[in-house]
Amino acid sequence: MNFTGLLTLKRVASQARWTILALPWLIAGCVTPVEYGEIPHSAYVAPERCNPAASDQVDSNDKPLFFVTSRLPNCLTENISLLNHRGDKIRYGRFAGPRDVEREPGKTVRAIPLAFSDSQQWWANLASSMKAADGRVLLYVHGYRETFFTSSRDTDQIARLANFSGPAIQYSWPSQGALFKYPVDETNMYWDERNFRKFLMQLAQLEATKEIVLISHSLGARLVLPSVEYVDRNVSNGDSSVISNIILVSPDVDTQDFERDIAEEILSDRRVRNDRRITVYASIKDRALSLSDGIHGYPRLGYPRCFDPFKAADLKARNLPERCYAAHPKYTEAVDKAALTIIDTTAVSRGRTGHSNYLQSAPACRDFAAVVNGERKPEGRQSTHLGHVFTLPPIAKDDKPDHLAICRRKE
Repeated sequence: MNFTGLLTLKRVASQARWTILALPWLIAGCVTPVEYGEIPHSAYVAPERCNPAASDQVDSNDKPLFFVTSRLPNCLTENISLLNHRGDKIRYGRFAGPRDVEREPGKTVRAIPLAFSDSQQWWANLASSMKAADGRVLLYVHGYRETFFTSSRDTDQIARLANFSGPAIQYSWPSQGALFKYPVDETNMYWDERNFRKFLMQLAQLEATKEIVLISHSLGARLVLPSVEYVDRNVSNGDSSVISNIILVSPDVDTQDFERDIAEEILSDRRVRNDRRITVYASIKDRALSLSDGIHGYPRLGYPRCFDPFKAADLKARNLPERCYAAHPKYTEAVDKAALTIIDTTAVSRGRTGHSNYLQSAPACRDFAAVVNGERKPEGRQSTHLGHVFTLPPIAKDDKPDHLAICRRKE
């Protein structure tokens, strides 16, 4: 059989495999509608504590982290919670990492303490916190299959892992937090794009803002990237370089879309000269992105599969890993700063899905924390044949790092 025939067989086998794997996602997500529930959504938000006054204060020591959400809140219960439904408006508040809460005598559950704030009061408190930290702020946008609990837990971990000096904000959109609701999550993510870009615009234009460290995970990258481009094109002062450090972890984004979009605006030479850069964390062992790759048909930015079989064959012939990454932007004039850096975490992948190495694998956690704090070339990376791509080497057999302790993860 000739080379073309082998390629055809491989392609057919691959498509069949992805169809089988993706079938439960498609059936469950497309056939089963989102259930409204037995309580009118307006009833959930009727209590006064769902709509605080400007005079209402939140204890910042008890709830040090900030949140913005488009989720529907449930203010009918003793402890406010955020549901997986779309909310009636954007809400602001403060929260803390997971704590044991006694719901009934002798029984405790892990919960996220939270309280809503008046929007003007929230912005004033955020500005005050930022001024005390030289204008730095961390903004985290979660991905697919997340609840408010899990995204809050991760935001808290990121802030502690990086020992971030400024305030940390999570933007929580109505992901369903369920394995078989990927199509619903995609729909809600696109539904929320208008809300997020308005929020990002306001944050970028805040007088106190000097640097936004913008982090997204998984599907969250598809919310972040067009919003950054929107701000770039519409910010009133013509300069949105305060959105300087963009970190895309396991991004569920079409690689070719990414290459086109960053070249036009997000990583234009003007932005890069003003210190804008993007760091991508990718892995060929990412099972979640492997499924997304099969569903969408084209490679994902965080899953470096070679779409071009001739390129893969060339890499193999050169005794290089058959992995294909997003290309670095090209500029008409030389730019002396790295615009795009890709970190391949395949060799240090951990967890059932390999989709959250930045919070579960000690080498990835160290690198990620350094990037959050502005380091451009943290120790421990290995160069590749591509100038903008680096790998994290495998952990030595005699080295037994405490992943939980190093990553500051609380299981």
